[in-house]
Amino acid sequence: MNDPTGQEQLLKLGARTVPVLAQGEQYIFCQNLEDVAEFVGLQGSGHTPLPPATLITKWINVLRAAQRYILQLPNERLVERAIDSRDRSIRLLSHHIFRIGEAFLETAIDDVEYWVDNANIPPEDGTFTIGEEIAGYGDTIIERLEGWWTQLEDKSCQQKVKTFYGTPPMHQLFERSTWHSAQHTRQLIAVLERFGIEPHGRLTAEDLAGLPLPEGLWE
Repeated sequence: MNDPTGQEQLLKLGARTVPVLAQGEQYIFCQNLEDVAEFVGLQGSGHTPLPPATLITKWINVLRAAQRYILQLPNERLVERAIDSRDRSIRLLSHHIFRIGEAFLETAIDDVEYWVDNANIPPEDGTFTIGEEIAGYGDTIIERLEGWWTQLEDKSCQQKVKTFYGTPPMHQLFERSTWHSAQHTRQLIAVLERFGIEPHGRLTAEDLAGLPLPEGLWE
């Protein structure tokens, strides 16, 4: 959260997590574009989610890109903030990209109720302190995602999953998790650029096409 008054506003609303859209004392969790459109009085969002088979390909591609970028980062700089306005280190941001995938799998496979906090669980102190360790964690998550997809019988992903905002189709959480990892991977590119390092194999517009990414890089 980059707005220093944001936490106070959330507490007044009674919301426990972000992103949230509020009008007066009414609010919704911004997890579903169609819900957001309805809340602001629009007739649909105009967004058509990508098919699950496309999402898994894009997600794996994003995670592989994140691994490349993490391995380019100087280990001694992982403790620095990814952005000055938020108290999150590059180490935590990098780990989070893959933790998003693990949180999705916990819900999709183990029926754990999805909360944003699940994807924000940090690594234990003293672990994942170098790029190689974080990239190795990425290998584990990628392998698990690929295994889940291969074994998944109903690849329409219309089966319901438990989340803090209801029981949407898995497809919805699948899409959200994919673009969530992609957004933070875009941020790693910005960190590398700030360090004067050219990212290996930049994500292209085609790689990200169809994902409902935020307009702002640090949103």
